[in-house]
Amino acid sequence: MTDVFLDTVGIIAIWDEADQWHDPADATYRRLLVEGRRLVTTTAVLYECGNAAARRQYRPRVNALRRLLTQERLLIDPTSEDVERAWAAYDGGRPGDPGIVDHVSFVVMHRLGIQDAFTNDEHFATAGFTSLF
Repeated sequence: MTDVFLDTVGIIAIWDEADQWHDPADATYRRLLVEGRRLVTTTAVLYECGNAAARRQYRPRVNALRRLLTQERLLIDPTSEDVERAWAAYDGGRPGDPGIVDHVSFVVMHRLGIQDAFTNDEHFATAGFTSLF
């Protein structure tokens, strides 16, 4: 089975039942679990989730997910080279292009050979990855 990269959009959509993407995200997430796919993400994505969840009732889920991913060795700390490559790509962008966390995600996904992203963020598809919902 191939790994799946968890993006902020997908994680928040699962936690927030009022999110417009909750239903497709939840169905996709359940399917991935049944299939036994490994779900990985970066510390940068969790920082972004932490910011998004700061004023929400699901705030405790961010650290719970961090602990679980750390325990299972599925939380990736981007290397300094990953970060430099991401900033270089970010510098070449225009308004509306991916943000720095997405660029870090792209670099890490390329390095690890991950094609599938648990997201519907069009930036992932534009970057050549498969968005799963």
